[in-house]
Amino acid sequence: MRSHLLNDATAESYRRSVTEGVERVASRLAATRGPFTGVTPAELAPVIDAVDLDRPLGDSSAALDELESVYLRDAVYFHHPRYLGHLNCPVVIPAVLGEAVLSAVNSSLDTWDQSAGGTLIERKLIDWTNGRIGFGPSADGVFTSGGSQSNLQSLLLAREEAKTDDLSKLRIFSSECSHFSVQKSAQLLGLGRDAVVSIPVDRNKRMQSVVLAAQLEACRAEGLVPMAIVATAGTTDFGSIDPLPEIAALAEEYGAWMHVDAAYGCGLLASPTRRRRLDGIERADSVTVDFHKSFFQPVSSSAILVRAGATLRHATYHADYLNPARTVAERIPNQVDKSLQTTRRFDALKLWMTLRVMGADGVGQLFDEVCDLAAEGFALLAGDPRYDVVVEPQLSTLVYRYIPAAAASPEEIDRANLHARKALFASGEAVVAGTKVDGRQYLKFTLLNPETTAADIAAVLDLIAGHAEQYLGETLVHA
Repeated sequence: MRSHLLNDATAESYRRSVTEGVERVASRLAATRGPFTGVTPAELAPVIDAVDLDRPLGDSSAALDELESVYLRDAVYFHHPRYLGHLNCPVVIPAVLGEAVLSAVNSSLDTWDQSAGGTLIERKLIDWTNGRIGFGPSADGVFTSGGSQSNLQSLLLAREEAKTDDLSKLRIFSSECSHFSVQKSAQLLGLGRDAVVSIPVDRNKRMQSVVLAAQLEACRAEGLVPMAIVATAGTTDFGSIDPLPEIAALAEEYGAWMHVDAAYGCGLLASPTRRRRLDGIERADSVTVDFHKSFFQPVSSSAILVRAGATLRHATYHADYLNPARTVAERIPNQVDKSLQTTRRFDALKLWMTLRVMGADGVGQLFDEVCDLAAEGFALLAGDPRYDVVVEPQLSTLVYRYIPAAAASPEEIDRANLHARKALFASGEAVVAGTKVDGRQYLKFTLLNPETTAADIAAVLDLIAGHAEQYLGETLVHA
């Protein structure tokens, strides 16, 4: 079995196996004609259940043959231009190359004696991102597994900086469109979900700063502590960006920690044309970025950035076997001192390779393309009497609803839209997402593929209308 260990003696076997795997994936990508095959759980589960994990196949070629039927054939392929579903992006080749390197070397980014150059590369990228945000020289940060973890750590820092032992008095303010991880974090931090005060949004789905001000004043009057304000720069459902300068001013006035969840909108940091949409982010205390959303990186690649690096001490724990306190005096750069994780992948390498090959402008231009596409899609939807579109996009998300020409109840329209999404997914021709707006069922395009065209959007809208019309027609016949 030692023949399967990656080392100097097996380097050639590694080369052959990985090359064969790359060739299989490349062939599958080249042959993909839709984002999905339409396979159902009932169809695929028996295939996977039939695999006996206690009877190995013996070689990687056989395992790759099997992988075709249990995964590659029926995977959802985000690179396809008609994948318009969730916040999943196609990935750039330099990042995939970085993924291959980091998996093989397998550095762990917790301590210097496990990562060496990797530690410095991650720190360089953190400094680069802080520079893009507009933070000063005391800023710092660390890579994380994703936006939920980054938001959790940011609110942990905010809780500790609030300097009160009575957790029941702490309040977090976020818009009604903010990510669910805000409520989840409050629960994990011992604050409870009631600690989160939901602020209504305006017609553009942006937090209403006037209401926020009133709620902050009420909080102070009741003897409660405004622990944090979470502004969102790119909401999951609408891509809306909260009014960051106004929120920053209120955070300063009421002594609240300002966190900006820019998991989606961080692509604007590299945009040659739209960076000003993030004006005010430099006044935040912490920022979440997800490079695996709008920087076209493979999952996972996220980070938490903080304006005052010293606040990361709230995540520090010294273990004698790993990062004893003496290493601080010795100026040994242990990233675990800043992280909620211990063992951690060298995900920063993917972004490093991307910037060294493409440059920031190259990434930003790709994100600009999908934002431009969203504007085209909005024009199509606004001019199509079959659809109601909710809000003009600030990023690359469109939320809309099929409306039949014939009279139908809101409940029937809900069911028609839900059916259309499911039928489209089952057909494998396209993938769209769904959400609710004011309790009603809507559909959603999340546009993160520069290869998608306005013609693709128009074609998918026709497919959706066809499925919805068929459903309503059949419902009418049955009635």
